[in-house]
Amino acid sequence: MQINIDKKTGILSGVIAVLIGVIIFLMGTQNSSSGLFGINHSAMDGENNSTNSSLLGSDAMFFEMMIPHHQQAVDISDLAISRSKDTELIELAKKIRNGQAAEIIQMKNWLTDAGDSSMMGHGMNHGMNHSMGDGMGGMLTESELSTLNSLSGSKFDAYWLRGMITHHEGALHMVTMIEDSNRPEFRNFGKEIVSIQTVEIEQMKKMLSRMGA
Repeated sequence: MQINIDKKTGILSGVIAVLIGVIIFLMGTQNSSSGLFGINHSAMDGENNSTNSSLLGSDAMFFEMMIPHHQQAVDISDLAISRSKDTELIELAKKIRNGQAAEIIQMKNWLTDAGDSSMMGHGMNHGMNHSMGDGMGGMLTESELSTLNSLSGSKFDAYWLRGMITHHEGALHMVTMIEDSNRPEFRNFGKEIVSIQTVEIEQMKKMLSRMGA
């Protein structure tokens, strides 16, 4: 009888030893990435650290929409610089081109930092370039761009100013997408766009009045 007890004890001790060994092994394999109960602390830390570079869906969509929107402003500003004879308009076009080109770089950098660079220049932008080209966000349509390219002199100047006013007003509306962003730098970026473009809209309206257009 004593032998049976010893055998059971030995078996039980062996099972316990095996279980302890398995637990130690599992804890050892998870130690680099997981803590007690398999909680991956390094992953959690990564998630916490990534909040500074992550984008809300509305943030990413805003940048994906505003980049081609800004690019059109840069393109038609280049056209005005080479086509217009009005000194004030040329200087304004240079200011718009330089300012929005710099903002494009900033927005692309934010997308890249957040790991969203794969969207740039691909499906999302491809579709947006077409849809926004039909007037979304105040962008000039293909027909309007064609008309602008066909004009010269005072007619070109007036058409360009009207188009850019509408373009700016569209941008002001789009900025509402990031006014509640959890990233203060994005909110400040939007406020800066509103501040700059509101002043430019007023200037362009005065220029139209000066031209009698």
